[in-house]
This record gives sequence, structure tokens and C-alpha cells, in this order.
Amino acid sequence: MNFARVFGAQPALPVAKLVSVETDIGRGLHAFSIVGLPDKAVEEARDRVASAIKNSGLVSPKSTNKKIVISLAPAELKKEGSAFDLPVALSYLQAVEDITFDPAGKLFAGELGLDGTLRPIRGALSIALLARAEGLTEVFIPVENAHEASLVSGITIYPVATLADIIMHLNPLNDYKITPSPAYDMSDGDTEIHAGVSLADIRGQESAKRGLEIAAAGRHNIALYGPPGTGKTMLARAAAALLPQLSEEEMIEVTAIHSLAGTLSGYVMRTPPFRSPHHTSSYASLIGGGTIPRPGEVTLAHRGVLFLDEFPEFHRDVVNALREPLEDAQVSVARSRASATFPANFMLIAALNPCPCGKYGTRDCHCMPTAIDRYRRKISGPVADRIDMWVHVGDMPPETLRINLKKEKDDTQVVRDRINDARTTQLERFRGIKDVSTNADMGPKEIETVARLSSAAEETLIAAAKTMKLSARGYHRTIKLARTIADLAGSETIEPAHMLEALQYRAREM
Repeated sequence: MNFARVFGAQPALPVAKLVSVETDIGRGLHAFSIVGLPDKAVEEARDRVASAIKNSGLVSPKSTNKKIVISLAPAELKKEGSAFDLPVALSYLQAVEDITFDPAGKLFAGELGLDGTLRPIRGALSIALLARAEGLTEVFIPVENAHEASLVSGITIYPVATLADIIMHLNPLNDYKITPSPAYDMSDGDTEIHAGVSLADIRGQESAKRGLEIAAAGRHNIALYGPPGTGKTMLARAAAALLPQLSEEEMIEVTAIHSLAGTLSGYVMRTPPFRSPHHTSSYASLIGGGTIPRPGEVTLAHRGVLFLDEFPEFHRDVVNALREPLEDAQVSVARSRASATFPANFMLIAALNPCPCGKYGTRDCHCMPTAIDRYRRKISGPVADRIDMWVHVGDMPPETLRINLKKEKDDTQVVRDRINDARTTQLERFRGIKDVSTNADMGPKEIETVARLSSAAEETLIAAAKTMKLSARGYHRTIKLARTIADLAGSETIEPAHMLEALQYRAREM
């Protein structure tokens, strides 16, 4: 046999891309080439594969007088990373008849060490999702990635330690077989409150805590504004303890993103991610980009929280780039070599001061009017309109900050239970509606069909919309916010009290 084909994969979002790894052996002077738009890491696989094969007890391709061509198809797809080492090695060994096996239904991925050991790769979960979607039944990946890939049901995951192990496993004449990785039990996990800041750690600020509860219940965007040192950052970080755990579908979705980005901690992400990029972050790091588009912070915060501290200090272009993900829950990145669309359904928490020095309205503020205006104009009207709640976090009396003062009761679990109940109500309400799981996800169609307003509440909204000059977007977002407040109150209908509370959060008084 002078030709062989096995299947590998290029990790990507939302699922990987299937790659056919083909090997052709010809006569002539020795040559070993990889074609099909490989990057540097893929090109260097030649040396890793040659050493791994030699140290696994077989003949190295570099010691043969043959012309070896490895093709990664489709050729127009850019190939990146080290996941192609294992399929390249097996395709070559199959072509020279050092091993013989049926590649049908099998997918291989893994980086080879020079001694033949397999090292972990990024994006193993997206590869497993691809295998199931393409009807493949067996996936061979490094041991360290097997637990992560076992989140995907319906396929068999084989954890591979060395090249020699998989060669013996594939040999039909050999009794040695790799034990498949057991299916991951979604119900087996920690359900305790997220460690870190709790509501009891924040003295006072009851109105801000109430606003945070409403935002978490409906996954609404919220801005916390006020003087520096009043607890805005602590309130934002307390949100991590209030959000419900991810559903099984969301676990797989979020874990696949962080696996590909190399930010996965452990095997699976059960709690919503909390991302807090610095205000000097670039456009590409926040939105995504690069020659070959990669996900940014808005995608890493998918199904979780994106906390932007010192919001006006971010570059104006970065702030304005949030328009699309805040509206469409996704971000499209187009570059000369490639384009991609990444998920970005997150809850934005923005913290900002009323002026550059933060002491606006007091004698200590020496900011010039032009400086204040320039500072506030960094947050454009379209971006501000996409923020559902504007919550003031004011100064606290020194008496409430006494060290020996009795600590307030930690009602984090009580608030969390109310949020869980509200989220459960929303899941039942939107059952069967695609891409809608919380009130913040509703579009105009869902608002008309499921957001029931009493006649008095609707009259209240119309009157306020005229006075506050609400845009059509602001009008709909107010209804969605009122629906969440009604859910927390256990009301099936949006009443005037719910609408009035929602309207007070729409007012931006900085």
C-alpha cells in the first residue's frame, strides 16, 4: 500500500472542522512534506512524528529513501496547532504497511512527544462534538483530554498515553486494548455557592444589591455608577455567587469555548464564567480577532458575566464594539484570511465614576466641564441604550464601616434561591423557543406573546416613554426588565409597581 487516509480535526468554534489526513508514498529521493495550508506548528510535526515513530520501535520516515507527501484536506482550511501529530503518524504507518486497520468511524487527535508519548491539546471537546455530528463512533485523544471529551454522549472516547499503545490497540491480531473513558456524570459535581465575595461582605448599599438581584435573575446588563471606593467592584464580584449553575447544554457549550482558548480550569465548567479584562485591553483581546480570528473576552464570558471596571477608561472603539454582542448575543470577526462568528451571550456589569476624579458634585471635584463631558461621551448613546439598568452606588456613612460592627446576615443563599426560582419560571415560559432562555433574550415577538402586561402597567409605560423619550429598544428592554421583577415577585402579569421599578433603573442620572 502506498496510500492511506485517516481522519483528524481542526479545533474551532462552535465545533471543530473535519480534516482528512492523506499520505502518499512514492519513489525517488527522500522528501517529507506536509501540504494543505499548515502553520508552523503543523509543519514541525514532521520532526516530532519521525522521532516518535523511531522511539516507538518502528522505522523512522527520515531513514527511508522515499518521497512522502502528507495532505491535509480540505486544502483551503488553515491548519493550526499540534493536534495533527497523531493522525499524521498513523496515516504514514498505514501507508507503509507498518500497521493495518480500518479507519472508518475513527477520529484521531493529539500532540506527539519525541519519545512517542501523547501530550494534551486544546479544543478536545469541540473535536468530540464534531465526531458525533459527523457520525464517527470512536475518538482517540490524549489521556489528559479524555475526561473533558467524555462530556459528549453517543461516542466512545479512548484515552491514549503513547503512540505504541494505540498501535497495539489498532492491531486486530493483538489482544491489548485501550479501556474507553467512562461517560461523564453531569449530576456529579459541586453545587455550593461560588467562593469569593458574598453580599454580607458589602455593608449597606441595599438598593444596589436589589438591582444586582434583578440583573442576575433575568441576565440583564447593569451599570454601577458612583464615587470611587463605594463597593462597585465588590458588588460586581458578588454576582458570581448569585448566578445559577449552568445547564448540561450550557456546560458543554462553555467548556468547549474555554478548552479551545486554553483557559479551562479542571475538566468541565459548571458555574458561569466571570471575566474581568483590564481597561487597557485592546480591541482584538476584548472582541476577538487576529489573522486567523480567535475568540475574545466577550466570547469567554458567554453564559456568564463580563465585568468592565472603569468602563469609560476603555478605548472608545472598544466600547462601541460592544454594540453587536450586546444586541445579537454573538460577534462576527472578519479578516483578510478568514472570518468567524463567535457566541457572546453574556451579562454585562459596568462600573464607572461620575467624572474622571470620581468626586463630581462635591467641593473636592476640580474636573473641568470639558473633561467631564469628554469622559461621559466615551459611552455612546447606542451603547448606553443597550444597558438595561443604571444603579447608583453612593457614599456610605462611616458608622456602617465599623470593624467591630456586627456583620450583616449573609443572605446570599436566600437571594440565590429567589434567582433560581425566577430562572426556572423563565425556562418553563420559553420552553420550545430557540435561543431564548431568560427574559433578556426575548425579542419583539416573544415580548408580544409571553410578556403579559396589565392595562394599567402598559399605560404607565407609555406615559413614561413619552416623558423619558425612550427609544423603541429602550421601550422593549423596559418590558423585559419589568417581566423579571414580576418573576421575582411571583406575579404572572406585569403590574404598575413592577413597571415603575423597571423605569427607575432606565434613568441615567450621572
